[in-house]
Amino acid sequence: MSNDLVRVEIKVNGIVQPRLVEARTTLVDFLRENLALTGTHVGCEHGVCGACSVLLNGDPVRSCCMFAVQADGMSVTTVEGLSPERGKLSTMQDAFCEKHALQCGYCTPGMLVACHALVEKTPRPNEAQIREAIGGNLCRCTGYQQIVDAVKYATGQAAGEADHG
Repeated sequence: MSNDLVRVEIKVNGIVQPRLVEARTTLVDFLRENLALTGTHVGCEHGVCGACSVLLNGDPVRSCCMFAVQADGMSVTTVEGLSPERGKLSTMQDAFCEKHALQCGYCTPGMLVACHALVEKTPRPNEAQIREAIGGNLCRCTGYQQIVDAVKYATGQAAGEADHG
């Protein structure tokens, strides 16, 4: 490891995390290697697939495309931070299970982050808004329809189903 370490203080999932990191450490590597938050996946490492998506001050970003030092003083929410408490599923996470919106699971953390961000800003999104929100996240298994169905279910928009969260 290089001697060129930089002190960062990033609030991750509600907890301030002061650390010394190399200036070139990506945010995704910081989360996975320094904090052992492995729910955020490393996919393409070019910002194309969306597997590494996290919320930065409430907005979805690709954590492989930014350095940890760029997030200094900011708030990051990972997929682990979306649940209301340890061992419990968020409404969206539960909806993904109920509607089979995950198969291999590799894209799931990024999809959940994107869907969570959408619903925070648009509590009852229509199908076009859902598809736009997940459009930057690649999934090779589901065909996306189950993910759209899960968001509708989570927001009480599925036929005959009420909001359950």
